[in-house]
Amino acid sequence: MASPPPRYAVRKLRPSDDRKAFTSGNVELDRFFWLYAGQNQFRHHLGTTYVAVDEAERVIGFVTVTASEIAPESLATRTKKLPRYPMPVLRLARLAVDARLKGAGGVGRMLLRAVFDLARTMADDFGCVGVVVDAKPESVAFYEKLGFEALATVGGELGDRPVPRPMFLELGALPKRDR
Repeated sequence: MASPPPRYAVRKLRPSDDRKAFTSGNVELDRFFWLYAGQNQFRHHLGTTYVAVDEAERVIGFVTVTASEIAPESLATRTKKLPRYPMPVLRLARLAVDARLKGAGGVGRMLLRAVFDLARTMADDFGCVGVVVDAKPESVAFYEKLGFEALATVGGELGDRPVPRPMFLELGALPKRDR
């Protein structure tokens, strides 16, 4: 008889979480999580990190979000009338899954569902027209499959680092909530 699938949950990062035990295989994402996620959330209030945890409360993935804004001229297509001034969005700043669970277990999808739920809550409570992500080149196709569209960008280079592609998913295009 097969064992039941593991149960995962998403919740806010806690100061007591063991961040050093997490590894996604991406040095930059791991370094951010180990060193900066806590201070950004608890000391500086720059963003909030949500963690996916397993039944033993081990961190198996994380996503960091922050409130942001989007200029209407950066939208490539406009599916509805939007104002001609900056509009509030939820920015998906970082997303990582434990290297041992990538492509299995649905941890990334679960974290994205949590982000989409946060965007809906933000829309109801404060205003939000969608979700913005600065997708790494290797992640662009993943976000395109979800319906994200590329934003117009202002030039600029990051030296030897790959240039992320800003992408937007309108609130009305967010995948429906699982019931």
